[in-house]
Amino acid sequence: MAVTSEPRAQEGGAAPRHRSATRSLLRLWPYVRPVRVRLFGAAGVAVVASCLGLVIPLVLKWMVDGPVAHRDPGGVWLGGALLLALGTAEAGLFGLRRWLVGRPLASVEAAMRADLYRHLQRLPVSFHDRWASGQLLSRATTDLMLLRMFLAFPLTFLVVNGVTILAGFAILLSQEWTLGLVLVVPAVPLVILCSLFETRYATVARTVQDQTGDLTTVVEEGVLGVRIVKGFGRHRSQARAFRALSQQVRSTELHKARLLATLWALIMTLPELAIGAALVLGTMRVADGDLSAGTLVAFLSTALTLRWPVESLGFLLAMSQDAATATDRYFDVMDAEPAAAADRHRPAQSPGRGEEGWSRTGGQDREGGLRFEGVEFAYADAPPQEPPVLRGVDLHIRPGETMALVGATGSGKTTLTALVPRLQEITHGRITLDGRDITALPREELRALVAVAFEEPTLFSATAGENVLMGATDAGQEELLRALKVAQADFVHALPEGTGTEVGEQGLSLSGGQRQRLALARAVVGSPRFLVLDDPLSALDVHTEALVEAALRQVLAATTALVVAHRPSTVLLADRVALLSEGRITAVGTHQRLLRESAEYRSLMSGQEREEGESGP
Repeated sequence: MAVTSEPRAQEGGAAPRHRSATRSLLRLWPYVRPVRVRLFGAAGVAVVASCLGLVIPLVLKWMVDGPVAHRDPGGVWLGGALLLALGTAEAGLFGLRRWLVGRPLASVEAAMRADLYRHLQRLPVSFHDRWASGQLLSRATTDLMLLRMFLAFPLTFLVVNGVTILAGFAILLSQEWTLGLVLVVPAVPLVILCSLFETRYATVARTVQDQTGDLTTVVEEGVLGVRIVKGFGRHRSQARAFRALSQQVRSTELHKARLLATLWALIMTLPELAIGAALVLGTMRVADGDLSAGTLVAFLSTALTLRWPVESLGFLLAMSQDAATATDRYFDVMDAEPAAAADRHRPAQSPGRGEEGWSRTGGQDREGGLRFEGVEFAYADAPPQEPPVLRGVDLHIRPGETMALVGATGSGKTTLTALVPRLQEITHGRITLDGRDITALPREELRALVAVAFEEPTLFSATAGENVLMGATDAGQEELLRALKVAQADFVHALPEGTGTEVGEQGLSLSGGQRQRLALARAVVGSPRFLVLDDPLSALDVHTEALVEAALRQVLAATTALVVAHRPSTVLLADRVALLSEGRITAVGTHQRLLRESAEYRSLMSGQEREEGESGP
């Protein structure tokens, strides 16, 4: 779970400069294309329904100037029946429109959410280190819901209302152009208002959606860390922090509501004033005999029919801006370069220390195993003056050998192990597996060759067996039982449903040692050729650790392994030991040899032995 937000330069609390809502929304086309027939059909049906509403004033004009003026009851009944038919047809067509867009737009939302999740799985770990999980969750839920709502309603009615307004004003001008001009005049200030509103509203919309993402992060962290919150009595301070962030969201939402209310008030006021002026002028012309009563009734009915299309522009534009912001936020993630694409664009690396030997052997590593050659690593967002985390690491783990990696806290042990399965990408140098550069291996093949287990085990909301079998796609029940035995995770069989027992989110229904043993079982279930273990036994008691180590020796004998070790007992599992100090390998040898020759190693091991002695019985 990430705890830091994406940098504001990318995530932002404001809309990007020179941003175009139309250009943003056009990026949805690849998802809309498969359902375009039904979506365009729905828009066409809505246009027809709306235009039927414009026919009603023409029927009223005919009735007033014809049957009503000539006292013809039959004509009045005919006109009434025609009006009823038009109204029924209009309602039916709008219902058909909703039916047409319902299912396909749900499919669009599902496809976008699936693509987002798939893309998140392909993005490098460095991306997830920078982004808060709540920001990603809000994009996968709230933002996609906004987009579905936009495609279902505002998008259609921006088109429908635009066509209706144009057709309606054409009818008004054809009926009585002088009165029509009175209604056209407010269009100029309305266009200016909408343009100003778009810019200001876009900024506020982006801010509130980003703040909602931050709020989601706080909720998620509070739920996952509830034991820490309760254990330290921090529930009140957490509640205050949540309340403060909620107030920020509320304040921004109110600001957004004020902007929309102001625009809507102006959009409603100007047409109403224009209709009032047209009514006064029209009445005077009817009194003077220059205009028929039916024409005035039809004119005013048409103008009133256009009130909704005009007045709805405010919230339709607001929803369009919300959707454009949601689209930008969605593609903020989708535009992030996945690891495979980064490989294609990776510049050729200059040879690092140890690579000359590679050239002399004609491009083949005759010794095989796992080799680090001049490896350097620095975080992408690290200050330029800060030294790399790893500097010129040269290390060779021979085939079938187990190498223990020892070092003080902060020396770079975990970072070095993360480079092997390419959870992080090296800045310089090369890592090879049996002579093959890991950057030249497809990630699927690399992850099949290398299995990992971390000090902080991660379990999923699945059964215990499913969590273990995630380590090998082709493993079966026999491999599962063997892995559980190696990891001394036989406690699983005592669970209510055995290996089919749900372990809950993050495996919190299990103890730390139980979670760590399941994670170790997941690492060994596929009998990997290369095994990378980052202090996988730290949460085990001494007795259980001894049992696990005894079983693990058999697994390590058949694989090439790199094991981060803090305890002398774990070090003794290895054939050789590498000492990592300030980002460099400073000594390599057997445990006994390093005890004799390295003061730093003796200091590390004596500290561990003393701690174990003090914690013993």
